[in-house]
Amino acid sequence: MINHIPSEKRGHTNIEWLDSKHSFSFGEYYDENNMAFHSLRVINEDVIAPGQGFSSHPHRNMEIVTFVLSGALEHKDSLGSGSVIRPGTIQKMTAGKGILHSEFNHSEDEPVHLLQIWITPDKTGLPPSYEEADFNFENGIALLAAPKGQNGAVTLNQDAKIYSIGLTNSATRKIDLDVSRKYWIQITKGSVNVNKTLLKQGDALTLETEKELVLVGAPEADILLFDLA
Repeated sequence: MINHIPSEKRGHTNIEWLDSKHSFSFGEYYDENNMAFHSLRVINEDVIAPGQGFSSHPHRNMEIVTFVLSGALEHKDSLGSGSVIRPGTIQKMTAGKGILHSEFNHSEDEPVHLLQIWITPDKTGLPPSYEEADFNFENGIALLAAPKGQNGAVTLNQDAKIYSIGLTNSATRKIDLDVSRKYWIQITKGSVNVNKTLLKQGDALTLETEKELVLVGAPEADILLFDLA
C-alpha cells in the first residue's frame, strides 16, 4: 500500500522570523486524523531567519532529531551541551524525563533550513541525553539514526532507523523492504520517482506491505527514508 502526501497538504506556520511546514499536527496546526505515522510523530521543515530562533523551552519523552539542509543551527541545552550543527551532521536529543534547550540561527546574514523530527521512544522517563555525529555516504546512502547507534549513527530509543539517500544523474536505486515494517519517505531536495510516483521537494510517501523500493532521480534528489516497526 502506497500513499502520496503532497507538500501542499502539510500544515503551515508563517511568522516574522519562522516559516514552518508540518507533516503532522503540531502547535496551532491540528488535524485529529494526522497525528503521527506509527512512531514518527513530527517532521517540521523550518526556515529560520538570520539571528532568530527558539529560546530555551522544555521537552519530555521524545527522541528529537535535527537534520540541517543549509545554513547553521546553534544548540544549547540544560545538560551543558552546546554546538553548531551544519549539513553533514545529525543531531539527536533524548528528552526523556525532561530537558531544556534552545535553537538559534547561528548566522546574522543567512537563513537556516532544517528538518526537526520527533520519534516516540519505546520507554518513558529515560535519562535525557545529547548526541551528534558526522555522517558519510557510502554508495549514495548514509545511516543517520538507529537503535544502539549502529555504524556511527546516533542512537534512537525506538525500533526505527533513518537513512539519507542521494541520487544523481537520473540514477536508479532499488532497496528491498520488509513487508512487516512501515516506511516514510521525505523528499528534501529535487524530484524523484518512487515506485512510479513522481515526488517533488517537500512531498512524502508512505509504504506498507511493499516488497521493494525503486527510486529514480529526475535528474537528482535527496531523500530521507524512515524505517519503522
